[in-house]
Amino acid sequence: MADKLMIIMVNTDPRNGAELGAPFFQATVAAAMEYDVEVIMTGRAGELAKKGVAEHLYVQEGSPKSVYDFIKDAHEAGVKFKVCTPTLELWGDDLIPEVEETVGGAYVIGEAMDDDTVTFTY
Repeated sequence: MADKLMIIMVNTDPRNGAELGAPFFQATVAAAMEYDVEVIMTGRAGELAKKGVAEHLYVQEGSPKSVYDFIKDAHEAGVKFKVCTPTLELWGDDLIPEVEETVGGAYVIGEAMDDDTVTFTY
C-alpha cells in the first residue's frame, strides 16, 4: 500500500470557490491519518500560493473561513506545500509562508510514477 499522497492542483480555478475546499480538506485528513502528503500548486491554481490571494477567497459565500485558513489547517496537520517553477513565472515569487519548495516537472512526474505514491489531481 502506498504511504504518500501527492495532490496536484492544476485545473482548479481560484475564481470558483466551490472547487477549493476538497483538495485542502482531503490533504488535511490524509495527514491526520499519518500519510506523507504534499500539495503541488501549478498553472491557474498556482495563484493560490501568492500572498494575498487565498486570504480573500471562500469555499462558500458567507463562510468565516477563507481558503487560506484551509491551507493553514493542512500545513499544521503536516501537509507540505510546493509550487512548480512555471508558477513563479505566472504569479511571481511573493509566496505564502506555507510553501516550502519550488519543484520542476521532472519532480512531479518522478513522484507520480513512484509505486509508493498515490496522486490526486484537481
